[in-house]
Amino acid sequence: MLKIDTAQAGFVGNVLQNFNLPAPSGGFDTEVNGSLILLFEDEQEAVAYLDVLEDYAAKLDGTSPEKTFLDALVLAINNDEFVQAYLQ
Repeated sequence: MLKIDTAQAGFVGNVLQNFNLPAPSGGFDTEVNGSLILLFEDEQEAVAYLDVLEDYAAKLDGTSPEKTFLDALVLAINNDEFVQAYLQ
Protein backbone atom coordinates (compact mmCIF):
# COMPACT_ATOMS: atom_id res chain seq x y z
CA MET A 1 0.00 0.00 0.00
CA LEU A 2 1.35 3.41 -1.02
CA LYS A 3 0.15 6.42 0.96
CA ILE A 4 0.85 9.91 -0.31
CA ASP A 5 0.35 12.73 2.18
CA THR A 6 -0.76 15.93 0.46
CA ALA A 7 -0.26 18.21 3.48
CA GLN A 8 2.61 20.08 1.81
CA ALA A 9 0.29 20.89 -1.09
CA GLY A 10 -2.28 22.24 1.36
CA PHE A 11 -4.93 19.58 0.83
CA VAL A 12 -7.22 18.96 3.76
CA GLY A 13 -10.44 17.08 4.30
CA ASN A 14 -12.68 16.29 1.38
CA VAL A 15 -11.14 18.63 -1.18
CA LEU A 16 -11.47 15.96 -3.89
CA GLN A 17 -15.20 15.77 -3.33
CA ASN A 18 -15.59 19.53 -2.85
CA PHE A 19 -14.04 20.21 -6.25
CA ASN A 20 -15.46 17.07 -7.88
CA LEU A 21 -11.98 15.76 -8.70
CA PRO A 22 -11.44 12.09 -9.53
CA ALA A 23 -10.47 9.99 -6.52
CA PRO A 24 -7.56 7.55 -6.56
CA SER A 25 -8.46 3.90 -7.08
CA GLY A 26 -7.50 3.05 -3.49
CA GLY A 27 -9.52 5.94 -2.16
CA PHE A 28 -8.33 8.46 0.36
CA ASP A 29 -8.18 9.06 4.06
CA THR A 30 -7.59 12.03 6.33
CA GLU A 31 -5.02 12.35 9.08
CA VAL A 32 -5.85 13.60 12.56
CA ASN A 33 -4.56 17.03 11.50
CA GLY A 34 -6.98 16.99 8.55
CA SER A 35 -4.44 16.47 5.77
CA LEU A 36 -5.56 14.39 2.82
CA ILE A 37 -3.86 11.02 2.27
CA LEU A 38 -4.13 9.40 -1.17
CA LEU A 39 -4.17 5.61 -1.14
CA PHE A 40 -2.74 3.42 -3.90
CA GLU A 41 -1.97 -0.28 -4.21
CA ASP A 42 1.48 0.55 -5.59
CA GLU A 43 3.52 3.14 -7.50
CA GLN A 44 2.13 1.98 -10.84
CA GLU A 45 -1.38 2.89 -9.67
CA ALA A 46 -0.17 6.31 -8.54
CA VAL A 47 1.37 6.97 -11.96
CA ALA A 48 -1.84 5.82 -13.67
CA TYR A 49 -3.76 8.24 -11.43
CA LEU A 50 -1.45 11.02 -12.62
CA ASP A 51 -2.58 10.27 -16.18
CA VAL A 52 -6.22 10.51 -15.10
CA LEU A 53 -5.58 13.84 -13.39
CA GLU A 54 -3.73 15.24 -16.39
CA ASP A 55 -6.57 14.21 -18.72
CA TYR A 56 -9.08 15.80 -16.36
CA ALA A 57 -7.00 18.99 -16.14
CA ALA A 58 -6.91 19.28 -19.92
CA LYS A 59 -10.70 19.61 -19.92
CA LEU A 60 -10.76 22.44 -17.36
CA ASP A 61 -10.63 26.15 -17.94
CA GLY A 62 -7.23 27.49 -16.88
CA THR A 63 -8.85 29.91 -14.43
CA SER A 64 -11.07 27.38 -12.65
CA PRO A 65 -10.39 26.81 -8.94
CA GLU A 66 -10.21 23.08 -9.61
CA LYS A 67 -7.25 23.62 -11.93
CA THR A 68 -5.16 25.16 -9.14
CA PHE A 69 -5.87 22.26 -6.79
CA LEU A 70 -5.33 19.75 -9.56
CA ASP A 71 -1.91 21.16 -10.41
CA ALA A 72 -0.91 21.03 -6.73
CA LEU A 73 -2.17 17.45 -6.47
CA VAL A 74 -0.16 16.36 -9.51
CA LEU A 75 2.93 18.00 -8.02
CA ALA A 76 2.41 16.27 -4.66
CA ILE A 77 2.20 12.86 -6.32
CA ASN A 78 5.16 13.56 -8.61
CA ASN A 79 7.26 14.64 -5.62
CA ASP A 80 6.64 11.42 -3.70
CA GLU A 81 9.95 9.58 -3.29
CA PHE A 82 8.47 6.18 -4.19
CA VAL A 83 6.81 7.53 -7.35
CA GLN A 84 10.08 9.19 -8.32
CA ALA A 85 11.98 5.93 -7.85
CA TYR A 86 9.37 4.09 -9.94
CA LEU A 87 9.60 6.61 -12.76
CA GLN A 88 13.39 6.28 -12.95
